[in-house]
Amino acid sequence: MSTAVRPRTRDPQIILNALAHRVPHLITDTEPTLWDREIALLLRDNSVMTRDTAERLLGQAVAYTITAMERKGVDMGVGYTVDVAVHALILDTPLYFALCDEYNSGHYKHHAPLIQRRCDGTVTRTADILRDNGFAVDAELWGMDAAECSPCDNKVPDSH
Repeated sequence: MSTAVRPRTRDPQIILNALAHRVPHLITDTEPTLWDREIALLLRDNSVMTRDTAERLLGQAVAYTITAMERKGVDMGVGYTVDVAVHALILDTPLYFALCDEYNSGHYKHHAPLIQRRCDGTVTRTADILRDNGFAVDAELWGMDAAECSPCDNKVPDSH
């Protein structure tokens, strides 16, 4: 019998909902959790998206955002598909600030994209970094854009 400890996978839904005490004004009767709120925003702004797709994308966006905050200075980037949910998360500024407070030592994590997309394998490497940081990786979503990375600029201090 093995006594090795298996690493626990970090759950983006639990992580996001745990921030509710920081932004109680975002919780409503129609969106009783922060996860529900972000899903509703994704569905509102992407009318062809299904709830299942929105949940998958949001999970990967939370994993990416937190990992970018926790792994300062590590070259990371998402493809277009996951970036849709990353942008939705950033645009809900009270929640994004709560994430920065919790996971980036209270400092705002900038998002400073370049114009040109990079085609250097960053998306695939980023998926591996997320996995190493304890998150499950949705291989299908990351694989869709494996050849082209969102153009994140590492010249802006503390950016992704």
